[in-house]
Amino acid sequence: MATLHGKNITLRALEPEDLDFLFSTENNEAFWEVSNTQTPYSKHLLQNYIENAHQDIYEAKQFRFVICDTKNIPVGMIDLFNFNPQHKRVGVGILILPKYQNKKFGSEALELLIDYAFTYLNIHQIYANITTDNSKSIHLFEQFNFKKTGVKKDWIFSKNEFKDENIYQLIKE
Repeated sequence: MATLHGKNITLRALEPEDLDFLFSTENNEAFWEVSNTQTPYSKHLLQNYIENAHQDIYEAKQFRFVICDTKNIPVGMIDLFNFNPQHKRVGVGILILPKYQNKKFGSEALELLIDYAFTYLNIHQIYANITTDNSKSIHLFEQFNFKKTGVKKDWIFSKNEFKDENIYQLIKE
């Protein structure tokens, strides 16, 4: 898959040299709540994941893009998941590393991904699952006209408490 270029970022496929970036990100406990992770990943497992990341989204039903700045430094990731071509829908998740937040990288990445999904994957809708206390993500997705269409009560158990999770959808008109 070719890269997707914006003004300040590029979305590209995982590369072998992303192993250390992926290892540090996936094993950062601060991100486990949004990634539904509970245990660390080994470098070996992540290396296998990268080696198989070339699979077509139609085969794997998911695709992870690395978000890079203009110097090709990874600043985060944006994922398509639960891709369902029959029903023309896909989920999206985004993670911007804390030191790169508030620099519009997330907005630009989401804008590129929305265009990609509607144009090239012929998607009718994109959805996101966002905990009700994640105000930065809620603001980001609402900026792109995602609408809150539901709430999953007590959906996420994190740090000894249950959290509600909102469902946001962007439906192509």
